[in-house]
Amino acid sequence: MLLAKSIMLKRKCASRMVQFLFTTAGLLSVPQLFAQDNSPYSRFGLGDVVPNTNIANRAMGGIQAAYADPLTVNFSNPASYSNFIGYLTPGSNKMQNGRVILDAGINLESRTLRNPNQTDKFTATNALFSYLQVGMPLRKGWGLSFGLRPVTRINYNVVERSRIPNEDSIITANMGNGGTYLPSIGTGVAIKNLSLGVNVGYLFGDRERSRRRAIISNEVEYNNANFTTRSSFGNLVFSGGAQYKINLVKSATRNTTLRLGASGNISQTLKGSQDIITETYIRDQNTGDIRLDSVYDKTIRNGKVEFPASYTLGFVVDNQTQKGGGWLAGLDFVQTKWSNYSFFGENDAVQDSWQIRAGGQIRPEPARNYFSNVAYRAGFYTGIDYITAGGGDLPLWGVTAGLALPVVNFNRLSPGQYSVVNLTFEYTKRGNDDNILKENLFRVSIGLNFSDIWFTKRKYD
Repeated sequence: MLLAKSIMLKRKCASRMVQFLFTTAGLLSVPQLFAQDNSPYSRFGLGDVVPNTNIANRAMGGIQAAYADPLTVNFSNPASYSNFIGYLTPGSNKMQNGRVILDAGINLESRTLRNPNQTDKFTATNALFSYLQVGMPLRKGWGLSFGLRPVTRINYNVVERSRIPNEDSIITANMGNGGTYLPSIGTGVAIKNLSLGVNVGYLFGDRERSRRRAIISNEVEYNNANFTTRSSFGNLVFSGGAQYKINLVKSATRNTTLRLGASGNISQTLKGSQDIITETYIRDQNTGDIRLDSVYDKTIRNGKVEFPASYTLGFVVDNQTQKGGGWLAGLDFVQTKWSNYSFFGENDAVQDSWQIRAGGQIRPEPARNYFSNVAYRAGFYTGIDYITAGGGDLPLWGVTAGLALPVVNFNRLSPGQYSVVNLTFEYTKRGNDDNILKENLFRVSIGLNFSDIWFTKRKYD
């Protein structure tokens, strides 16, 4: 009877996981859940770059190149998939069962924009899905992961007011929206102390830019003008990674390792199409905008988007005690070659960017006290952003902190279940008084990490 209940429970968990995957995938297609974001910097390149690391890594400044945790899906470096836990049958090399991981994240963001020469500011608050990932072992030292995540997002609305000398007023609204997404699948395998991995995905997205102009005159009635460019693009993309583990100290009381890591992707070409529209219109309060005349309408079928190359190098020192406590610390260097970026043959106000990321984690030795089972994380990053609009470099820096909060398992039928809530707090500052616009971003990220032992073969006595 107990066996039957256990099997039924596994089937229900699998069904719920599938439902959760499709529900979250649908929500990911809606980039913003509430409020109205307005980031003028998203006008450049492919938009604002969404954090490309797991929420657990973000709490440590975003280090990822050499990070490997059997209960976390580090999708930034597929070599880490080789660390997923697989249990062997006693006396055999066959895998008896393995620990499957479901990792999902959501971001709560508050963005404040300021002009260095003015006291006015704009603040927007948004909730955004961050990623959905599944990780599982295929064999001991061989893992697989698949999932979906946003890569960039575009959302801005900037109004300019000007005047023809001694004549009429002109109002120009520059608007944009869109973004890119990446469903992917990857695998990582360990060969002794060396791990290698690769991710394959389909990067796709769209971008719409509009410039609407109205001339206000007391003598002449002008029609409004709309200049809109709609683009869509996509293609297969590849990324890879490697990690190498070096045992520094191995004793009865503690184990200290140094892990070296590298990950990245080469420059890749996305194929796309584009519609360019120039028209005049009038605005009706009841029915909205009504087209009067199409001045120009053209479709480009064979456009190209050059997606930039990027690489990350880093290391992590990990010290684990026999009783389950320990610490780790790491450092990453990240560079993205945005100078090679182009969009349908046009360059943009972008440049090569770089970041230095550093952080770590402390885990006390577990005891009856709940907070002794919590992992405490902190980190920082600094660098130069990829945007050059307004002249000069755009400095970027941020500080991070976070917690890994284990969830008590009260399910007696599935004692192998293990769940963690990862909380990360980030403060980022982009720009200074020398730039046209300063941006402060406070982000709270919540990662839900569920794992259980699957693939267990049942036997009847």
